[in-house]
Amino acid sequence: MKLQSDAEFAAFVGIDWADTKHDICLQVATSEEREFAVVPHRADAIEAWVGSLRHRFEGQPVAVGLELAKGPLVYALQKYDFVVLFPIHPSTLAKYREAFTPSHAKADPTDAELALELLVRHRAKLKALKPQSVAMRMLLRLVEQRRRLVGDKNRISNRLTDALKQYFPDVLEWFADKDTPLFCDFLSRWPTLIHVKHARKATLQSFFHEHHVRSQSRIDERLHTIRSATPLTDDPAVIRPNQLLMLALVEQLRVTLQAIDRFDAEIATVSQTLPDYSLFRALPGAGPAFAPRLLAAFGEQRERYQSAAEVQRYTGIAPVTESSGNKHWVHWRLQCPTFLRQTFVEWAGATIPRSFWAAAYYRQQRDKGSTHQAAVRALAFKWIRILYRCWQTRTPYDESTYLNALKRRGSPLLTSIVGAAKNT
Repeated sequence: MKLQSDAEFAAFVGIDWADTKHDICLQVATSEEREFAVVPHRADAIEAWVGSLRHRFEGQPVAVGLELAKGPLVYALQKYDFVVLFPIHPSTLAKYREAFTPSHAKADPTDAELALELLVRHRAKLKALKPQSVAMRMLLRLVEQRRRLVGDKNRISNRLTDALKQYFPDVLEWFADKDTPLFCDFLSRWPTLIHVKHARKATLQSFFHEHHVRSQSRIDERLHTIRSATPLTDDPAVIRPNQLLMLALVEQLRVTLQAIDRFDAEIATVSQTLPDYSLFRALPGAGPAFAPRLLAAFGEQRERYQSAAEVQRYTGIAPVTESSGNKHWVHWRLQCPTFLRQTFVEWAGATIPRSFWAAAYYRQQRDKGSTHQAAVRALAFKWIRILYRCWQTRTPYDESTYLNALKRRGSPLLTSIVGAAKNT
């Protein structure tokens, strides 16, 4: 899809999308009349409708406004070079509808027409969707899906822990990490305390060796606790149901871990093909998980953001300040891409033990009374300013360079860093 900035559009289209059909409102550029239609959500129906637009307007650009920036309908329309998509935030459309319908009545054809009105009357405030390269778009979807799988892994692990607490709590003390193949394989082989107590010492040792546990003292400690462990309960009505649930969760966890590994391999392969990856790979705390996510967060379209403040607002890191009369208050930004905000906050937390100034800044915020999460968000706010500069100038981040910049500005943060260095 080609981006049209100043070109005249032959027609404007508002779409209210749904799972099974899409309501359409169309207005020819030279007319005030509006046409309504319904297109089924099928690939052939969408292709036929777009083909009719191409034929009718002889391939001239057509502007389409809809409440989506991604999804099946967007992917279907992006195939056509004469279609220019203008994503409209759902809350923007909802507020626009409420301005003219205080009763909050809603109808799909009306929403399609409202999307058209926003497109016709306020197009200057909307940004046309300009797709990035295939590799960058693939990376963004890969890291998003991987993060969802990590969330699944955490939920399964928590349920697994709860099930084990009901009848086999000892095993939770034997393994520090509950989301590993070692833990899954152990539970699959010995699902209850009675099972593992009947296992031979040589068998257990062989199991740990096969799973690359090389510390003999660690193995001996586990073997000792296994032999001395006391069952929490011997009630079959408690043990058997929880054992079956545990085994089901172990299989889910095993499959999820394998899926994450496959995503990691694909992300590593795609990341290497993008020239900006080197800018993020060497960041403190980035590593193979966060570096691709940070790269996907900034993207490759440097003209998209005019300042670091735009990145901070778009990702939801910048707080919102409201005023009414003599009152002023600051609150969490509600409308933002959750995954991008999550990316910056999680990575900022990972930099605290790996960056001198980040650790000092975090301590400053905590000393002021900020909670852990508020302090990490404040740190992410500062990091975005630094990363934006590195990204725009294509200059890799260097900790000593930033510390020298703090020294030149006489930043009080430098005093905290010097004090921390003396205490280490």
